[in-house]
Amino acid sequence: MEHLNKNIKILVVDDEVDLEPLVRQRFRRQIRDGVYDFLFAHHGLEALSKLIEHPEIGIILSDINMPEMDGLTLLLKLKELKNPSLKTVIVSAYGDMENIRTAMNRGAFDFLTKPINFEDLEITINKTLDEIHQVRRSIEEHHQLLFIQHDLETAREIQLAILPMEFPPFPHRKDFDIFASMQAAREVGGDFYDFFMIDNDRLGFVIGDVSGKGVPAAIFMAVSRTLIRATGLKGISVDECINYANHLLCNESVSCMFVTVFYGILDTRTGEVDYVNGGHNPPYLIRADNTLEQIPLTGGPILGFLEDEQYKVGKIHLHPGDTLYLYTDGITEAFNKSNEAFGEERLEALLCSRGTEPIKELVLTSMAEVQQFCTEVPQSDDITLMAIRYTG
Repeated sequence: MEHLNKNIKILVVDDEVDLEPLVRQRFRRQIRDGVYDFLFAHHGLEALSKLIEHPEIGIILSDINMPEMDGLTLLLKLKELKNPSLKTVIVSAYGDMENIRTAMNRGAFDFLTKPINFEDLEITINKTLDEIHQVRRSIEEHHQLLFIQHDLETAREIQLAILPMEFPPFPHRKDFDIFASMQAAREVGGDFYDFFMIDNDRLGFVIGDVSGKGVPAAIFMAVSRTLIRATGLKGISVDECINYANHLLCNESVSCMFVTVFYGILDTRTGEVDYVNGGHNPPYLIRADNTLEQIPLTGGPILGFLEDEQYKVGKIHLHPGDTLYLYTDGITEAFNKSNEAFGEERLEALLCSRGTEPIKELVLTSMAEVQQFCTEVPQSDDITLMAIRYTG
């Protein structure tokens, strides 16, 4: 109690001049040991002055009937301060219950009756101090939450800033079009997408989903995305890129984190796509005639799990009008209030009916369909989509 109370002063407000020496005598040991720290005022106006002079005042023990400003008026003034950790205990005669009731209605924390029973006073002081400590802890925790919220909002802005957000990203290119969107389940997420021109003819593109949620996943996401981009821009093959990224992630991974990845390179001259699937949901290929194919897996596991894994290359060929549709499992594993998953069947039906729409509309419509399906259910996982249409 001593350590907790050393920064809380107790202000006694009473016009009886003999009360101060009486209190100091009665609590001399607690004052000496630093358990209690008393200040004294003789009326409400002086009490307000003391509050300005000593902001560490936490308890006010106030009489009701005083000159200059009485206790009830003082309570009104204290209420205007809107300080939840400042507690007032009213002291008045036992027969003055009407004023005591008025004081409680005006925000007094407790009351004592005269003549003061000092044992009762000590119990009341300790109870009030306990309440002040709880209030101050709550305020401190609230401030900490606000700081955390601010940091998370900043982290979200940083995370979104590292993802391509301007569309069309290559307005001068007429041989392909691309659009993507990511919606995190929390302030920050573990999903990511990226795309970049390796040279004038080759487009690198990647979508990934980090295990876990929140800040750890967001950090691992940023590392994974940056590593794959930096390696892919060297122009090496897709399997070499993912082999190298996996090796580094296995060495640097903490807390058993991993990431699923689909990485591909589109040759814009021929429509050929080389790709590696590292444990990710197989994307869909929507042909120009609106037929739907699921891109074959390449047998590769998640990245950051098996250091010596050698990833294999898959190949597909896009014709003009064909669309690659890549997604994370936040789409298929989105649940409604009946605990039904959106699932591949609903996704395939959506793609069959909407697959030839402009890719921006296709992505945004997909997002809207999932959100509509999950109405009244909080989003449980990050949702990321990317569509690439080859025009030749």
